[in-house]
Amino acid sequence: MINKRLLIKHLLAHNDENSFYDKKRKIDISQKEGKAKFLKHVCALSNSNPKNNSYIVIGVEDEDNRIDGVDFFDDSKIQNLINAYLTHPPIVQYENIPFPHLPDNKVVGLVTIRPTGKITSLRKNIWKYYGGSVFFRDGSTSMPKVFDIEIKDVNSKIVEAIENNAQNNIEHTLNGVFDFMNARQNFNAQYKVFKEYFVVCWAGQKKMVKNDAFFSRVDIELINEQVRLFFSALDEVSIEFDEDSFKIIEYVNLGLQKAFKYYPLEETIIRFGDNATYNIDTKLLFEAPQFDKRVLHHIYNANNIIVEKLKKGLSLTKAEEIDLKNLPVTYLICYLNLFHEAIDKFHEAKPYLKNYSEELYILYKEAARVLRKVKYS
Repeated sequence: MINKRLLIKHLLAHNDENSFYDKKRKIDISQKEGKAKFLKHVCALSNSNPKNNSYIVIGVEDEDNRIDGVDFFDDSKIQNLINAYLTHPPIVQYENIPFPHLPDNKVVGLVTIRPTGKITSLRKNIWKYYGGSVFFRDGSTSMPKVFDIEIKDVNSKIVEAIENNAQNNIEHTLNGVFDFMNARQNFNAQYKVFKEYFVVCWAGQKKMVKNDAFFSRVDIELINEQVRLFFSALDEVSIEFDEDSFKIIEYVNLGLQKAFKYYPLEETIIRFGDNATYNIDTKLLFEAPQFDKRVLHHIYNANNIIVEKLKKGLSLTKAEEIDLKNLPVTYLICYLNLFHEAIDKFHEAKPYLKNYSEELYILYKEAARVLRKVKYS
């Protein structure tokens, strides 16, 4: 089993970006340009490595390999995006890898690309790239090329050596458990061993509601691979487990004005096998709450006025200050109630909310995470 933190260190230490790995400060697949560039790199790496895995490391400065991290990204439906836009799509997995020096809300993103052995191409137009385009790696750059010769396998032995050197061992596992328990001892930290092999650690602020336990500020990690499985600063989570599986149900708090309610968003089940394997199944549970359209029109227009005042640097009234805190979630609710233009207003507000306060930007990112899961499902 590969320790993903070690794998990233070996990739960064091996040499600069090349034909089997790329590094990025960040990616943004919420916008068409970012989505297109991500698909281009996946396509190029898959085509350039027909017989071995290739990788994209996210959250690293290009010039000096400084690890600054990125926000936790839990889009389990990223394969849907790959399948929709690429012909002969590779298997793509996005994982969140914690590093000890990073804040709790930051990780390094690791994209693993497993090729099918066939030439991958764009299925349809996106941004400035045309459907049918084929990309390869030319050193550290993803370039469109004509493929009229057989692709040579030049990286398999190198990648195999890097992956072998990143294999987990009992020392890494124990250190990972101790580090997790010590860092989160004030958040009800716990661990469990599954099938005498896998170790899952989790922590969160616990509260009881009618004999049911719920957790907020939840952090869940699969220690063997140094992968963070779940992280949320705000949402409520229920946790259940038996000898063979670990189940998470995530709830989101949505509503208008002072009438908020928790809605089940997503269920994730990790099943552990007897042969030192595991699989993760994710199911969307969310059903969008419906509200009175007249009330939504009033709130939507009020939100637009607030954003315009932020753009112009104007002061907000006390009532607008209160509405501002609810602005991300109310734009989300408007979109879920078929106010189609609300999604554009939501994205338009991002830089102004980010500059206004860290608290407000966290609320925006939580709403964006819900939106992303709903859209790709």
